[in-house]
Amino acid sequence: MFLTKTIRYNLLAILACLLWSSSFVTTKHALDYQTPLTLAGLRFVLAGLIQIPLCGHLLAPLRMLRKEFFTVLLVSIFHTIFLYGTFFIGMTWVGGAEGAIMIGVGPLSSALMAHLFMHDDKMQRRTLVSIGFGMAGVVLISLASKPWSPVGLKEFFGLMLLLSGAVVSALGNVVVAKRKGGLHPIALNSAQMLLGGVVLLLIAFPFEGAANFALPPAFYGQLMWLAVISATAFAIWFHLLSKIKVSKLNLWKFLIPLSGATLSWLLLPDESPTLPSLAGMALIVAGIVIGQRESK
Repeated sequence: MFLTKTIRYNLLAILACLLWSSSFVTTKHALDYQTPLTLAGLRFVLAGLIQIPLCGHLLAPLRMLRKEFFTVLLVSIFHTIFLYGTFFIGMTWVGGAEGAIMIGVGPLSSALMAHLFMHDDKMQRRTLVSIGFGMAGVVLISLASKPWSPVGLKEFFGLMLLLSGAVVSALGNVVVAKRKGGLHPIALNSAQMLLGGVVLLLIAFPFEGAANFALPPAFYGQLMWLAVISATAFAIWFHLLSKIKVSKLNLWKFLIPLSGATLSWLLLPDESPTLPSLAGMALIVAGIVIGQRESK
């Protein structure tokens, strides 16, 4: 029975990560039509609405927001407002593959945050080695963007925005994990996305103006897919955070840079693998292999 649960949890984690990895290519295409913060806001308002029928009651997200406002606010800031505000801005400055690889630092950040804030999820020596390999990969990818040149500097800042989002998201994992199943995962996800989406749209308005809806059907297909990714992947992840330790679960996120970068190289005509990117990816993958050995 334990083995069956373990396999089920692992398959769910893999599904969530594969869904997230498809967002890099979709986001690059959607940004051709819509400004970044507005796109992020529309994505999460729609994602929050999609989940309402699955919450058990149509008013469940509003009740969650009223009863657990502080928790919903923290999760929304960590997982939606800051994470995806920086993500959509950063993705306008970097390639889809580079963005996917940079998100690979997420598991390392989660292990560190869990060590600092979760009494039952402390890092061992092998975990520290894992973090060292992962951070070396991130540094290599960042230096490959040539931050000392005018064009490379913009790309470098984009990478740093993505890195900051990954770190803040790790704090959000700790917030959710500390509740240990005390909150309905879909209702929490719907509430935090609705709140985050509205805040992102409010932030976007003075900088980007009103949203443009006179767009081709291709954009709306991309927007719907991004919303489905968010609704599905985060609901799965919040459920798993109540079942599995933060550091162990987030090791699966190393799948995101692998599949996300590969999809970008295959589907985006302007992108192709470079030696530094592949080397950085290899170091990050070494981190997941070492960390998985420790977690067994």
